[in-house]
Amino acid sequence: MDNKQFERISKALGDPHRIKIMQYVGKSHTCTQCSNIVELIDLTQSAISHHIKQLTDAGLLLAEKEGRNIKYAIDKDVVDAYLKFLQEIKG
Repeated sequence: MDNKQFERISKALGDPHRIKIMQYVGKSHTCTQCSNIVELIDLTQSAISHHIKQLTDAGLLLAEKEGRNIKYAIDKDVVDAYLKFLQEIKG
């Protein structure tokens, strides 16, 4: 992981709604639809979609199209690389 990717991920995680989304998707252990997330967080569908886009652009969420729906899952490789980068900073 390079500094730019680390910065992009850190920025994406800098919003409390995005952290809630990551926690929800991580706890579900399966792919999650946007509509499920809307039920959890008191935001509009478009606001949730915006936050999900930020998380997918940062590489934290994987998006899989299934028919008319898109399902999301945590990209564990990216999260692991992010944590490893933090460990290296720590020394």
